[in-house]
Amino acid sequence: MQQKSEWYEQWELLQCNEIFLFEDWIYPATLEDFRGKDVLECGCGGGQHTSFISPYAKSITAVDLNTVEIAKERNRKCNNINFLQDDIADMKLGRKFDIVFSIGVVHHTEDPETTVQNLIEHTKPGGKLILWVYSKEGNFLSEYFVEPVRKKFLTDISRKNLLMLSKVITFLMYLPIYSFYLLPLGFLPFYEYFINFRKLSFYRNSLNVFDKLNAPQVQFIGKSRAMNWLPGDKFSDVQISAYKGVSWRICGVKL
Repeated sequence: MQQKSEWYEQWELLQCNEIFLFEDWIYPATLEDFRGKDVLECGCGGGQHTSFISPYAKSITAVDLNTVEIAKERNRKCNNINFLQDDIADMKLGRKFDIVFSIGVVHHTEDPETTVQNLIEHTKPGGKLILWVYSKEGNFLSEYFVEPVRKKFLTDISRKNLLMLSKVITFLMYLPIYSFYLLPLGFLPFYEYFINFRKLSFYRNSLNVFDKLNAPQVQFIGKSRAMNWLPGDKFSDVQISAYKGVSWRICGVKL
């Protein structure tokens, strides 16, 4: 995979510091599961998740193709992190880890199946693999409206202008989300997802919108596809659960 400047510019402009979201995304794993473990983070972005687990882990190897400099600077006070610039789809680190995790990254790779297989190769027998990806289920509007608009109109504008547009869109979203989305109308698109919207700051909601408009590529992962990533002959205690109707939390122990 080639480097993508969009990711560097995103995490240079913005930060994600809501630890409750990270805890939700890694469920049923917890931060305590990282205690004393050798951890591989695949796609560390701006290093925000790295900072969450650093107080628990014995060591962290944080890999990203685009943003290592940013993540390293934001975690400069931590002494148990090794940052590596590499492609998580074909990296060969020469070792295996107690926990391998990737949050919000696999669905942005060119071939998610190849990427997951490489993550499995870096997981120790008895070790845990944790993934969070966008689901195909519940993302009809994102897949068939937002993505075509992004590809046609938004790829060539500056990231600062894209951020300004994201803030305008976020502002406009507040009226419906704080009016009829408060009613018991669970059939509405993104109904569960907007529960989190009401928990987050305007800044963080703008980041969510920006992330959708900025990503250079994305695949929405169906449940059956996700289930095939952790087959029963290679993993035990596999758990796949929907999160807010728009994503999958995937966790298993490698045999």
